[in-house]
Amino acid sequence: MFKVSIITLSDKGYEGLREDITGKKLTEFVEKNGMYKVVSYKLIKDDKEMLKEELINICDNGESDLILTNGGTGFSKRDITPEATKEVLEKEIPGISEYMRMKSSEITKKAILSRGLSGIRKNSIIINLPGSPKGAVENLSFVIDVLGHGIEILKGEATECATKVEK
Repeated sequence: MFKVSIITLSDKGYEGLREDITGKKLTEFVEKNGMYKVVSYKLIKDDKEMLKEELINICDNGESDLILTNGGTGFSKRDITPEATKEVLEKEIPGISEYMRMKSSEITKKAILSRGLSGIRKNSIIINLPGSPKGAVENLSFVIDVLGHGIEILKGEATECATKVEK
């Protein structure tokens, strides 16, 4: 079972002016998969230093294998999620975010406007998801089936080669 942390970035949610539906939908989706258990949930404001601190604490303490942020990936002046994430990553995983944008753009062309990143810090994978419930769950659904293998490789627990020759 892989441990998951969910971080929602929302000024209005943090101030109690809006319910965090996206965090709830992500929790439901992740736990339905059967391989993942949400062990941590935070709702924070769109604050770069606050997000960096949360990401560093979760990763460096080994709290979670997978961290899913949602919100803050757009064009608003307050959207800082990719910038904060980039500052804490040790390695980027561009394929995850590129694939999510590609698949999502088949549903809506606006998906190409998402600036989300994915990467690694210590033994945790961090993925930035859109703030909308539908967009966040859709994007995660495109990649969730391969994330377990990535986590196993990261932790040195993979039991089979990642690149098999197919006939």
